[in-house]
Formats: sequence, C-alpha cells, structure tokens
Amino acid sequence: MLTKRIIPCLDVDNGRVVKGKKFMNIQDVADPVELGRYYSDQGADELVFYDITATYENRDIFIDIVEKVAEAIRIPFTIGGGISKVEDFRRVLMAGADKVSVNSSAVNNPQLIRDAALKFGAQCVVLSIDAKRNGHGSWDVYVKGGRENTFIDAIEWAKRGQDLGAGEICINSIDADGVKKGYDLELNKLLSESLTIPIIASGGAGTMKDFADVLNVGADAALAASVFHYKQIPIRDLKNYLFNQKIPIRKI
Repeated sequence: MLTKRIIPCLDVDNGRVVKGKKFMNIQDVADPVELGRYYSDQGADELVFYDITATYENRDIFIDIVEKVAEAIRIPFTIGGGISKVEDFRRVLMAGADKVSVNSSAVNNPQLIRDAALKFGAQCVVLSIDAKRNGHGSWDVYVKGGRENTFIDAIEWAKRGQDLGAGEICINSIDADGVKKGYDLELNKLLSESLTIPIIASGGAGTMKDFADVLNVGADAALAASVFHYKQIPIRDLKNYLFNQKIPIRKI
C-alpha cells in the first residue's frame, strides 16, 4: 500500500501567507519561505503554495518566492496560481518547484493539461478543482479563486483531467474550506472510486480524526492550512496518530 501524505497548504497574497474561510475574510499569517522551512523541518511530506490572486488579477506568478522556497526546504513542493501556458510551467519548474497546479486556466484551455504533461511528464501536472455542492446531488467547478461558477460537473471534470494527462487531482471543497468540520468525505470517496490517479483532499480539516477519515475513504493525501498555521495540530503528533490508526504514513 502506498504511503499517505500530509501536505500543508500556503495561500500567498502579496508575498505573505494568508488564510480565510470559504474563500472569504482573508487574514495575514506569516512569511511563506519561513513557514515553508518550518513545515519541512516538522515532517510534512510535501508543500503546496497557491498565489491566490494571480489569476484574478491577471498577473505573473511569484517566481522570486519560488526560488527562495526551493533553497529553504528539503521536500517536494507544488506551485499554483497564475499558470496559463506551458511556458509558465517551465519557468516555475526551472525556479525549483517539483509540480505545477492548474485550475482556472485548465478549465479555459483543457489542452494545457495535455501539452504540459507531454512536455514535462504527468508527475509534474496537478489539476486543482474548487468544487461546491449545487443542491442537485453533485458538485460544480468554480474558478477565479472560487468567485465564478462554471456549472461543470466536478467529477466529470476530474475524469477528463485524468484522461488529458494530469498526474494528480487536488479537490478542494469550497463548502468545507476553513470551517474545520471535516473534509467532504462523500466527494473524496466518489473521486477515489472514479479515478486511478492520486487524489489530494482539501478543505475542512479540524481534528486529527478528520485526516484519518478522508484518508480512509480513499484520498491519497490530505491538505490543510489553518490547523497547521495556528499550530492547532502539530504535524509530528498527527503522523503518530495516523500511524496508530494503521494508516500507512511516513514516520518522522
């Protein structure tokens, strides 16, 4: 059985790590490089950095921060936000990132997934999906930082992303984001049954049990922000808990 992963997520805006709730009420947290180094030292398996306003503001990604993070940490990290063409993948990977996440740009141009996977390998391409329940028993895909509903079915979009060559799917529940009442287990279970590539669950972590629950329904990794940023759940303690729950995890 493959080892499950714990991934802190760092949302970056204007060079600072920030955090909100359901994509609203954004608050300043820390310096991204220092926080990245801290998580690397604490035993995180990977890191994800999202430039949360790059796409909305139609500007380039923070390459200077990517370079500094690459120098500061010893674990793989993913960069997302403001990636709209294959050249952006090249710039970010050359700056030191291990993977590149696409969201809105892939919805607008699905061929971007295929082109990037062919050029750099599927292992470098993460399709990030912001999903929200629609009241009809399914989930819609949102873009532009959760601001715009595309009315695309999230499960079908994930399947298409896999077919186009994405190496992983990061599924973020907008309904659960920052609320700390648990991941959307139904959504993650359905995705795990529908896909053959790894799934990163995002949105809703509040307790150690929440991590165990989502990993047990089929997620390959669990991503979280607030509980790590505010030191409510130390990564070392979380990993010991998961190990004791018989979940395959990389011990520190």
